Amino acid sequence: MVLNNIEKLLEKYENGETSLKEEQLLKNYFAQETVPPHLEMYKSMFAYFKVSQEEQFTKHVPLKTKKVYNYKWISVAAVAVLMVGFYFKSLTKSDSDLGTYQDPQEAYNEVAKSLAMISGHFNKGVSSVGYLNEYEKGYETLNYLNELENSTRIIFKTNQ
Repeated sequence: MVLNNIEKLLEKYENGETSLKEEQLLKNYFAQETVPPHLEMYKSMFAYFKVSQEEQFTKHVPLKTKKVYNYKWISVAAVAVLMVGFYFKSLTKSDSDLGTYQDPQEAYNEVAKSLAMISGHFNKGVSSVGYLNEYEKGYETLNYLNELENSTRIIFKTNQ
């Protein structure tokens, strides 16, 4: 009768349905010297659980304090650096030089040169991301395959 109860408890244990009392009964049963041969494999498992339950961690764990950065002072320093930079920039810039050109042809040449430089950089950037078009093609193919899979799934579900 006891063996039947132990086997039922083992089945409940394997399904994760035992209470702590029932698990303690199993541990006590498998702590005995004599166990039926077909239950020998459980004896070593419960012996391991008993030993591991008694283990304790004895090493000292040093707790380090976290360094606290005072971000208020960093932001104050950043604002001070910016203010000094603006002050010195305003001192070095003369009031008569506003960045304008007297000769319209010279202004046109400078604008054309700037736009050519921007265009060159833009074309270089566009050429470096040209592979995205291939990605889009692959993505469209994948969507097409997903639609085919959905269609076949619908067809096979209706036939079942």
